Order: sequence, then C-alpha cells, then structure tokens
Amino acid sequence: MNILVYIAIFVFKIIEDALATLRLIVVSNGKKKLGAILQFVVTLIWIILTGSVLMGLQKDIFKAIAFAFGSLFGSYLGSFLEEKMALGTNIFMVEVNNNKAIKLTINLKKEGFQISKIKSDVDGNVILMITGARKMTKKIVSIIKDTDKEAIILSEKVKIA
Repeated sequence: MNILVYIAIFVFKIIEDALATLRLIVVSNGKKKLGAILQFVVTLIWIILTGSVLMGLQKDIFKAIAFAFGSLFGSYLGSFLEEKMALGTNIFMVEVNNNKAIKLTINLKKEGFQISKIKSDVDGNVILMITGARKMTKKIVSIIKDTDKEAIILSEKVKIA
C-alpha cells in the first residue's frame, strides 16, 4: 500500500514543479491571467502534497525521498516543455559579408521574417537584425548558415512592446 503513496507523491510533485516552471515562462511572456491560474493550481497541489508528506514523516522517510525525486523530474520536465513550446520572440544579430547579405535578406524575407540592416563596416560586412518566433530559431539559423557558413550569429529573447 505504501508504494502507491510514494508513487502518488512522486507524480504530483512532478506535475507541481512542471506547472511552476511553465507559470514562470508564461508570466515572463506577458500572459498574466494564465500565470495566475497556474499559480493557483501549483499552490493547491503544493499545500495538499506537502501536508501529506509531512504527516508521519518521522516514521516514513521515503515520502520525503519520493517528494525530492518528483521535484527533480518535475523541474526537468518543466524545462523540457518550455523548450518545446518556445514561447516568445528572438532577435538575431548577424554579421555577414555584404555580398551574401542581399541573398540572405531575400531568403529570409521569402520565409516571412522581418529584417533590418544595421550598418556596414570597412571590411564589407553588414549587420542584419532579424526577428522571429523562438519556435523558428532552428530554421532561421539554418537559412543563415546555408547562405554564409562564416556568418556570426547572436540571438537573444526579446519582448515586443
């Protein structure tokens, strides 16, 4: 019978930590209402779960162990889900040879990405600023590298105002 208790603690702790991680992400992407709802669910799970773990903890340390392992896997699962959801927008600063910048701009605009030319330097290089959904990061990088393997790419998550 105790094994079912440990499994329940483990599973609910995974759910709690995964939801807590997702809550941070949705709030940082401006989704305050969804973040508040997730916080309510996380808090409810936490109170019930923590209470059940603390009751009789001195007699049954395996509840704490199941709780800790659930936290470990829940944190990992939340990070994994965030990576798959890839909410938000990235901005890419790309230094590319001027001759290849025109072809790169055409290739990226064909795919619907927004591009701005920042500056040219004496060596004939151009800095392009490209914005795109985080979900499209691999595609953007692939287009850039296919056009110019020597391109220097910097990427940063941004919040569009």
